[in-house]
Amino acid sequence: MPKLALRGGSKIFPKPIAPQWPIIDKTDERALLKVFRSGQWWRGGTIEAQAASECGQFERAFADYHNSRHALACSNGTIAVELALHAAGVQPGDEVIVPALSFVVSASAVLPLNAVPVFVDCDPLTLQPDADSIEAAISPRTRAILVVHFGGYPADLDRIVKIARKHKLPLIEDCAHGQGSQWRNKGVGTYGDYGTFSFQQSKGLTCGEGGIVLCRTQRHWHRAYRYHNLGRLEDKGFYDFYQMSSNYRLTDLQGALLNTQLPKLKKQLPKKMKGAAYLSSQFRQLGGLEPLPDDARITRRGYYYYLLQYDADQFKGVSRALFREAVAAEGVPLGQAYGKAIHKYPLFQTWKNPRKYKNAQYKKTSCPHAERAATQTICTLAHAVLLSDRKTLSGIVEAVAKVKENVDELVAMEKGNRKGKKK
Repeated sequence: MPKLALRGGSKIFPKPIAPQWPIIDKTDERALLKVFRSGQWWRGGTIEAQAASECGQFERAFADYHNSRHALACSNGTIAVELALHAAGVQPGDEVIVPALSFVVSASAVLPLNAVPVFVDCDPLTLQPDADSIEAAISPRTRAILVVHFGGYPADLDRIVKIARKHKLPLIEDCAHGQGSQWRNKGVGTYGDYGTFSFQQSKGLTCGEGGIVLCRTQRHWHRAYRYHNLGRLEDKGFYDFYQMSSNYRLTDLQGALLNTQLPKLKKQLPKKMKGAAYLSSQFRQLGGLEPLPDDARITRRGYYYYLLQYDADQFKGVSRALFREAVAAEGVPLGQAYGKAIHKYPLFQTWKNPRKYKNAQYKKTSCPHAERAATQTICTLAHAVLLSDRKTLSGIVEAVAKVKENVDELVAMEKGNRKGKKK
């Protein structure tokens, strides 16, 4: 009799794990109704009205949580990256160094500025942008460095900040996955010139859609504000416009929701970190599904993904795809992040840059660690799973252990599949 659920055996979880997200309560309803009934659904026209608005209050609270003093809420995380690029002075034809392993926006946000993304590889152990690859990619055309804290695990900011300063380049931190993450007791998004965050539905802090940009200084904030608000200057009239821009503002209804969700995030993160620590200890003992390495410099970790790397050798060569299918059959939704390195998407494979951009001929771009991780090793659990009770977390480990113990069933399945394809 087969033991794996994939082959007809009993399941670890009779019903697949499906944690509630987002977590809402009456405080969210009351906050939304207060703004709704006020009839003031936007953040206001004057600087004073903007500061007093729900969005203005959230900007200060979120900035403070990340050890910053300057922030601008905006319509979504994609726009946050575009806004930071504009404020950093990126112009048409400039090169921007971007990560190969991330969501597509970490690179595609460069394109509306008519600038040129240059991809860099990840560190094979941490999956974060590799500092050596970043420095090697710098050319006379480089105008900015954009890094991502993939999964909410901070990149090596010690080294990356030094590289940016050495070459006098603006640094943008894409923290779409890292609400609440800290490096050396200071929030991510505050080490660079700008830090961008997303509040899309699936994020650790959400209002459905939304974003924010943290700015290193008041001067950086001024530059961002002028792109954020239709080219208005912060100290001039409402109908005076000074530069080409767009409207990147967030509504006050969303600001109200973020104000009630932020205290929840602060309570959830310690519980997520505790859940992740338990899973990591268990998976390391089990072998074959390796968590990202512990790093004492990461003093608080926000999560979008709980990231693991699959070692096929410890599962007798079974592919990640079949391994994930077997674990899913046990009731555990084990993801694979995005499945491709960004430069492998059709968008970039068909994109043509002039030959002078030697580092941006995407069909020739090679980022072997990112490519291998995306297609073969990355496995993920959604951050909300980390809020589960110990019994559920233990069941997740049990499901993986069960698959490993009965891996011969999967080996037989893959052999059968290969024979079927040959026929």
